[in-house]
Amino acid sequence: MIRILTAGESHGKSLVGIIEGVPANFTIDLDSINKDLARRQLGYGRGPRMDIEKDKIEILSGIRGGKTLGSPISFLIQNKDYENWQEYMSIDGNNKEDRRVTRPRPGHADLSGIQKYSFDDIRNVLERSSARETAVRVAAGSILKGILKDFNINVLSHVIAIGGASVSDGTQDINLIKAADSSPVRCIEKSTEETILQKIQDAKLVGESLGGIFEVHIVGVPVGLGSYVHWDRKLDAKLAYSLMSIQGIKGVEMGEAFENANRLGSQTHDEIYYNSSEGYYRKTNYAGGIEGGMSNGQNIVIRCAMKPIPTLYKSLQSVDIITKEAVSASIERSDTCAVPAASVVGEMVAITVIAEEFFRKYGGDSKEEIMKRWQA
Repeated sequence: MIRILTAGESHGKSLVGIIEGVPANFTIDLDSINKDLARRQLGYGRGPRMDIEKDKIEILSGIRGGKTLGSPISFLIQNKDYENWQEYMSIDGNNKEDRRVTRPRPGHADLSGIQKYSFDDIRNVLERSSARETAVRVAAGSILKGILKDFNINVLSHVIAIGGASVSDGTQDINLIKAADSSPVRCIEKSTEETILQKIQDAKLVGESLGGIFEVHIVGVPVGLGSYVHWDRKLDAKLAYSLMSIQGIKGVEMGEAFENANRLGSQTHDEIYYNSSEGYYRKTNYAGGIEGGMSNGQNIVIRCAMKPIPTLYKSLQSVDIITKEAVSASIERSDTCAVPAASVVGEMVAITVIAEEFFRKYGGDSKEEIMKRWQA
């Protein structure tokens, strides 16, 4: 069973990750992981911190000679911005107070967090609730993505809407989706890309932020990952749970779920065909590759809706937690739009779930053992 733990604050010394349950003898490509970390930092609309951080993974344990050992893999990602925050993020109790935060931001973890943990400084909340944490999940997911490529499983994503500007039609063309990284907003439709770029620029000028929708495609998934036997083993439930854990994600859709809700049953379900060369197959994929909580052999297609980032340079009404006076919400350095980056995070979170279910079905202690079961 795959288990991932993350630790670290946004402006602390580093972010730390531990992956438990990775079998032995899989080759790990650090360059590929670092490329995925760089992909997470791209996208028009990102804030100035992306000019500071150049994320690289540093393996601490669980890998020797470029291959997994079967023991927990631990790693860290340095926060280069810590150099500018040492006086405020010290662990010895001698922090400066001039960056204390007392004006909670609507839509963020700020107010609920200080009430839950009895803090009088919102920085204690925002440092951990920050989406900076997703760098660890991208690194962990990239490790697992590399492993699953040995079994012909891959994951891709693209942005289909930002700020109300949407692509004209959905696509199942994997070759087109592969080109998403060539777009500054990871949108494969050129006319929509141009509209989105203008919307982000306009929002930035007035201190606003924008949300949007991205789509994740997982290809090469074998039949039978997940289960119908118990509610908590359903593959779509696990994917939805994990994707909803990404900061800012407020909706998850499997296949064409919301469009299917308005269709007749005969227009919704993917009819089944058979021939001797392909076996069972379908001509449509309205279900998004999952039926009855199990993968059905088609590409898994998931859409995620991200809300506009709650840190606004155009501050909203708030209340100071010390004085209880009406104030404008605090302003932290932030992005105007992070949907393109979130799509990369979505890839890695989704492939982590697929890896866990793949090992559950074909599992063993080593690559060799798993390969035999997969090929049987």
